[in-house]
Amino acid sequence: MKKTKNLLLAVFAVGFIAMSCQRVPLTNRKQFVGMVSAGQMMELSFAQYDGFKDTSNVVPLRKADAAKVARVGARIKTAVEDYLIQNNYSAVIDGYKWEFITVENEQVNAWCMPGGKVCFYTGILPICQSEDGIAVVMGHEIAHAIAEHGRERMSRAMVAQGLTQAGAIAAGVITQNEQIMNTAGQVLGIGTQLGGVLPNSRKQESESDQLGLIFMAMAGYNPAEAVDFWKRMAKAGEGSQKPPQLLSTHPADAQRIADLEASLPKAMKYYHAYGGK
Repeated sequence: MKKTKNLLLAVFAVGFIAMSCQRVPLTNRKQFVGMVSAGQMMELSFAQYDGFKDTSNVVPLRKADAAKVARVGARIKTAVEDYLIQNNYSAVIDGYKWEFITVENEQVNAWCMPGGKVCFYTGILPICQSEDGIAVVMGHEIAHAIAEHGRERMSRAMVAQGLTQAGAIAAGVITQNEQIMNTAGQVLGIGTQLGGVLPNSRKQESESDQLGLIFMAMAGYNPAEAVDFWKRMAKAGEGSQKPPQLLSTHPADAQRIADLEASLPKAMKYYHAYGGK
């Protein structure tokens, strides 16, 4: 009887996971996202974001660095929307509330949360060097959100930690569930262990690199800058016991740069098609 019960549970689990998978828009990779919906993920995201802003030193838009980040963000936002419309995926950004902020913080880091909340730390701007460099990071981080990597990590984390959100969902108060909110903070990379708890997988990184090149190219930024940027990032991490925060969850190695170089011809076609020189 016990064996039969265990077998039924195993079959149910496999079936649940299969039904909870979807294909990543644009790359077609299968991903497990069934523990939390896109709408719930944005609810969690916006709650985490509001708390982050309240406790952070946000640089006013009148400052040159903040204005530059916002300007690049607006251009890439338009490019992303155009790209999704062209590929019949416009529903992916339903409910997005785009915002681009810069925070005074020496960490070399940036992120985009589900729902379009983007933050750059001032510590990464010297490595970006230019608007093209900012566009590399912006395109890459926004690509994580478009591909629902946060939702994928959240679903896997909830399974791994044995969390359940059934009661919170039924009551419509998911953001009041402390376990779920703590896990969301870790997954979204703005918790107390910033980005280090549940790092992005190499598959997710590859997707974000490829999509990010296209997004920045369509926005009129030279995608060739991506290779130089990641070389600078890799150099910034050399000989340091504590590498840049972005590198703690984003593998930076010769293979990544080689993959970027291999992806450049496709991205350059978009760049020239959209007025790049």
